[in-house]
Amino acid sequence: MLLTAIPILDEILGAHSTELGSDMAGYRNHTYRVVNFCAAFSARATESLDKLAIAAAFHDIGIWTDGTFDYLQPSIRAATAYLRCSGRVTWVEEINRMILEHHKISHFRETPTWLVEPFRRADWVDVSMGLVTFGLARAQIREIFSMWPSAGFHKRLVQLSLRRLRTNPWSPLPMMRL
Repeated sequence: MLLTAIPILDEILGAHSTELGSDMAGYRNHTYRVVNFCAAFSARATESLDKLAIAAAFHDIGIWTDGTFDYLQPSIRAATAYLRCSGRVTWVEEINRMILEHHKISHFRETPTWLVEPFRRADWVDVSMGLVTFGLARAQIREIFSMWPSAGFHKRLVQLSLRRLRTNPWSPLPMMRL
């Protein structure tokens, strides 16, 4: 069953609609795909839907709020501020690790009860447009992309990557982790 309405996710994204501008639909769809892929990887994801939605909303937000492709720390700062203001201080460490490790190439094994690894896998499935599946059925991936199409998100990632490569050729993808 797809998660089609996540109020806390829409609330956070709505609060950043000015910064997201014309990328709002693409980023919103990306976050919904990531949440749904994560839920497919872990039953804990639906049990912790608010936690997952907050991480999804903020994981790339620094691209727009701080105007940088080196966005992990700005995204973590924004998530931390939100969590503190909303009385969810106990979630800071896990959500920050979800954001920090979402482009990690290898598995995250440090705290298996956290949603870091399912979130990492979910983002890889989305960014690769289903080329990387981690065992998810291709039909399920197609269904999720059909419900929330790219809406220019993947094109924007290519544009940002090329711009970063031109301006920082020795550090083209600063968000990647081993």
